[in-house]
Amino acid sequence: MRAYILAHEDAVVRWRSLMGPTRVSRARNTAPDSIRGAYGLTDTRNTTHGSDSAASASEEIAFFFPEFDERRWYQEDEPRLRCGQARYSVEERVHQVQPLDATGASGRPELLPAGRGELL
Repeated sequence: MRAYILAHEDAVVRWRSLMGPTRVSRARNTAPDSIRGAYGLTDTRNTTHGSDSAASASEEIAFFFPEFDERRWYQEDEPRLRCGQARYSVEERVHQVQPLDATGASGRPELLPAGRGELL
């Protein structure tokens, strides 16, 4: 099993769309190109799980990633990620937020869209 935290605008809705319907037979008929439509075996072996709401995602993230500080991520990392201050680490296979520059600047706020993303 692998567990991931996905961050994106409307993350829950987007991930659930990629997964397809929970019932594999329905996924095969209505969303054959979805993950479950393509790879699901049975309703209990449907290949993937995704939170059904942002609140559920917070609970599941806390369970699987107890060291992850969601509040800090929203306050510090997400705005910098939106400004393009992240790089992908091939070695660690994760996106890493870049350190602040010498002035303490955290990016270009004019690039920040309104609102905030959602974790899944």
